[in-house]
Amino acid sequence: MDINVRRVYEAPGKDDGCRILVDRVWPRGVSKEAAHVDEWHKNVAPTTPLRQWFGHDPEKWEEFRKRYWKELNANRDEVAPLLEKARSGRLTLVFSAKDEKHNNAVVLREYLLASPKKRAAADQE
Repeated sequence: MDINVRRVYEAPGKDDGCRILVDRVWPRGVSKEAAHVDEWHKNVAPTTPLRQWFGHDPEKWEEFRKRYWKELNANRDEVAPLLEKARSGRLTLVFSAKDEKHNNAVVLREYLLASPKKRAAADQE
């Protein structure tokens, strides 16, 4: 699977493929036209309590990743369409966070690329 991540504030790439916004809230100051997204999957984003707890604090990164994987496992109906799109061509997960290394799109990409066995093991941690 070919899955990229890109900030919504960056110009879209010619080779982005299907662009899906994966934030729960629409990015500030960006019109729907300017976002250049094909779809918005807000229900695959971290829950509001998890997002607020994390607050993009790199010190909480590892725990955020674990908690978000568990949320994704509990939300497989929302994840399934993303897996299907990723299997059929390039997929770009679009996000709005300033931190390009510590955000939900990075974790979601990792989750989608993981084996089903590894995804299931996240519930055991």
